Amino acid sequence: MPHADFVHLRVHSAYSLSEGALKIPDLTALCRDMDMPAVAITDTGNMFGALEFSTVCAQAGIQPIIGCQLGLVSKPGGSALHQTVPIDQLVLLVKDRTGYQNLLKLVSRSYLGVPAGEAAHVTLDDLSAMNEGLIALSGGPAGPVGRLLLEGQHPAAEDTLVALAEMFSDRLYVEVMRHGLPSEDGIEDDLISLAYRHDLPLVATNEAFFATSDMFEAHDALICIAEGAYVAQEERRRLTPEHWLKPAADMRTLFADLPEAVDNTLTVARRCAYRPEPLQPILPPFGTGEAEDEVAILRRQAEEGLERRLEAHVYADDTDGAARDAAAEPYRERLQYELGVIADMGYPGYFLIVADFIRWAKEHDIPVGPGRGSGAGSVVAWALTITDLDPLRFGLIFERFLNPERISMPDFDVDFCQEKRDDVIRYVQDKYGQDRVAQIITFGKLQARAVLRDVGRVLQLPYPQVDRICKLVPNNPANPVTLQQAIDREPELQETRDNEPAVARLIDIALRLEGLYRHASTHAAGVVIGDRPLEELVPLYRDPRSDMPVTQFNMVDVERAGLVKFDFLGLKTLTVLAQTQELLTARDVNIDLSALPLDDAATFEMLSRGDSTGVFQLEGSGMRDVLRQMRPDRFEDIIALVALYRPGPMENIPSYISRKHGQEQIDYLHPTLEAILNETYGIMIYQEQVIQVAQTLAGYSRGEADILRKAMGKKIKSEMDAQRQNFVDGAVSREVNREQASLIFDQAAKFAGYGFNKSHAAAYAMVAYQ
Repeated sequence: MPHADFVHLRVHSAYSLSEGALKIPDLTALCRDMDMPAVAITDTGNMFGALEFSTVCAQAGIQPIIGCQLGLVSKPGGSALHQTVPIDQLVLLVKDRTGYQNLLKLVSRSYLGVPAGEAAHVTLDDLSAMNEGLIALSGGPAGPVGRLLLEGQHPAAEDTLVALAEMFSDRLYVEVMRHGLPSEDGIEDDLISLAYRHDLPLVATNEAFFATSDMFEAHDALICIAEGAYVAQEERRRLTPEHWLKPAADMRTLFADLPEAVDNTLTVARRCAYRPEPLQPILPPFGTGEAEDEVAILRRQAEEGLERRLEAHVYADDTDGAARDAAAEPYRERLQYELGVIADMGYPGYFLIVADFIRWAKEHDIPVGPGRGSGAGSVVAWALTITDLDPLRFGLIFERFLNPERISMPDFDVDFCQEKRDDVIRYVQDKYGQDRVAQIITFGKLQARAVLRDVGRVLQLPYPQVDRICKLVPNNPANPVTLQQAIDREPELQETRDNEPAVARLIDIALRLEGLYRHASTHAAGVVIGDRPLEELVPLYRDPRSDMPVTQFNMVDVERAGLVKFDFLGLKTLTVLAQTQELLTARDVNIDLSALPLDDAATFEMLSRGDSTGVFQLEGSGMRDVLRQMRPDRFEDIIALVALYRPGPMENIPSYISRKHGQEQIDYLHPTLEAILNETYGIMIYQEQVIQVAQTLAGYSRGEADILRKAMGKKIKSEMDAQRQNFVDGAVSREVNREQASLIFDQAAKFAGYGFNKSHAAAYAMVAYQ
């Protein structure tokens, strides 16, 4: 079947916030169904979706055309803030790699290069300096030429068109639109005359904001939500039912008198032959920047750090040389193994960067958490003081953090005192360069309850009526329920929709808008550090609530673009602990949190009474009830409780308590597993235990066992069947009964589905204990 003979060059995805209603997967599916060979994304003032769009289009066999509808101040001088000059629209499409680089810079400059408070825009000077590799569409009635024609300024319109043609050479197309708007009819003849007079090509566009014409009413409500207007209001922004993703045949019919303008959409598509692709992780250099140098620096720092750790935490004061060597051997062996993996995977620089800013924080009396996430399982991290938890003492596994058999970036999440976290980020900015450090963007979506309230407001439905409907939708932020799920589960919601036309309209519109992006903000913790100005890799944005640049790509796409994410989290508990230490020091009571004995009887007595209001992780009423029943008397009980007190694993709490107090028999499933499950009375609580079971019982390598753990968590049948075969065969080769091996696999799979990361549980149990 031949390809469609038209390509959409003006499309607003859902990343045109509160304006576009086309989710990128839906957009590509529609184009595939219409057999369109290519499609452009031209979101309003941003490139938020560029990399996602490129990836999804490529997977669907559609050529992505990366573009942007930029704000343009085409008059020298004046201030866009005070509206002394208008901001016009100009659409830029990426022709080649140079064009993509220039578009990144232009879009970044439109936010960061204008005074705070001004609408994002570029100037003619910016365009003059950075237009190579870009194709320009004149912008229709809202473009600089169209606006001047509408104002009756024909000579100025012609001058502007000539100036753009000189700037873009053969890369300027005069855009003709036919959505039925008076502004389009009013300038079309003049636009065509100007194009012919100056030998400029015409291009037909249909500015698409939504998928199909029957989406118009819902999209109109979206515009009202964004602008604080009501649907019934006369004076407000309106689009038309024609602003949808029309098939090629409709566009051919619409522009039957200008076939060349439709043909030129295909010409433009052929000229736009570049798409951004995912890059390997790029880290700023540490030391001289040579890989061997970073490996040597890391090895030296880690080996020296480990000796200090052993001296402070492992050796007893009266230990003789032979005993010291025996105690140190497992640590030194593990350190060398980890260093080898880190060097082979090319991540020494990552460890050095994290160790550097944590060291700086500690030197400047900024409290840092003992660890968070799987990073606490690394002896190298402990030696470098990135973490403060002895991984061998607590049976923490390095492969849970960095697996040589499953290549992925390491990811240290670091907790800082909430009040001083920004000081650490400023240190990183100063060290690596203001233009090489940014926070990461995140997008707020219209969720079920919120979209009902917003649509109810713009439809001017009575507040009590809307509130009643909203309360029929379950509110679970941890696992949000979609509106359709709520309707399927709640008979009263179905009944109300069936019997009240106003509610039926409300729900129909809300269903169409649910899940669209509403606003952009800054990720609570994510920071990227580059080895070059970031605008060479990603477009940048200015969040009005932050004084730091923000990437326009989200957490997933920023890593696809080659940047490495570092999480700087603020933890209020660290602030409370630091203030408590200061108050005690003023009374000549000095406490070193890192040196607290982990067998303090008074602490466990307090917890056994449930006196833990205000204690990190242990303060809820349900948690206090469990503490009273469990009567913890060792640090490992707190680790277990942090891991167990969540939906799913909670069902194991009564059994854990009964086994701890000798009221229920302990079952280790197989004698060889007792050493692994002894700490938790035969119950698999941690992901690390699943890894150890696979190693011990079935002969898996540490890396293979982590892959098994991940497969069990995902529960993909084909993967699970293959793993079962490997597990059982491995166990049988170690003289385990086949039936029993299969039973143990099932048990491990059940626990792996909600097993907790012990490294994280142990680190947070430490903060709770402190």
